[in-house]
Amino acid sequence: MRLKGKVALITGASQGIGLAIAQAYVREGADVAVCARDPVALSAAAQALRALRPGARLLAQPCDVRRPEEVRRLIAAIDAGFGRLDVLVNNAAILGPRLPIAEYPLDAWQEVLEVNVTGVFLVTREALPLLRRSDAASIINLSSGVGRRGHARWGAYAVSKGAVEILTQILAEELAPEGIRVNAVNPGPTRTAMRAQAYPEEDPQTLPAPEEIVPIFVYLASDESRAITGQSLEARGFQWPSGAQRIG
Repeated sequence: MRLKGKVALITGASQGIGLAIAQAYVREGADVAVCARDPVALSAAAQALRALRPGARLLAQPCDVRRPEEVRRLIAAIDAGFGRLDVLVNNAAILGPRLPIAEYPLDAWQEVLEVNVTGVFLVTREALPLLRRSDAASIINLSSGVGRRGHARWGAYAVSKGAVEILTQILAEELAPEGIRVNAVNPGPTRTAMRAQAYPEEDPQTLPAPEEIVPIFVYLASDESRAITGQSLEARGFQWPSGAQRIG
């Protein structure tokens, strides 16, 4: 119950890494809000989350993070249901086509940047009033290895994750005086639908499942990480600091 008493929002939480983070948070005692664009998938995820800890407070609301009015409704629902927010995990993202820049469609470019960058900006901006009510707020932005070193045919996705890295640094400096920490985490290759889309020839069984890379997300949500901000961290190979009790 490392997160008992905390309220967390995870975007893009109907499947994959987002759902695994939400499951870990529920198991560790947090009250959780989850959102995703697909209401059917979100409903199924919410049912699975409720089964993990009967009596846990859970809010599941469809939301397209590109749409300011939908983001505002989500944050208003969290305010009404929980009254504050301690942890924000900006996980919602899309891959886009794996094409050279010279062949990249403009509409796909715009959609990837809107979801992966503008979505992080909008959710974070709207959530800040609730995060300021916490005495130890943590923002966790999901990044990518190609957001730190670009590679051919990664197009808008790599550019968007590079922008998330810079946005993380900006927010960390701006919010440090208020005690709100902001960090980026690269999950690394993980057994998800997005990874299969990017590498259809790859055997997914050679990759860790989302549940195997969540310890760093629990750590960053916990009070044990209160001194960590403005960092670009790796989920794979994460070790709990010396002296800390390992979760799980």
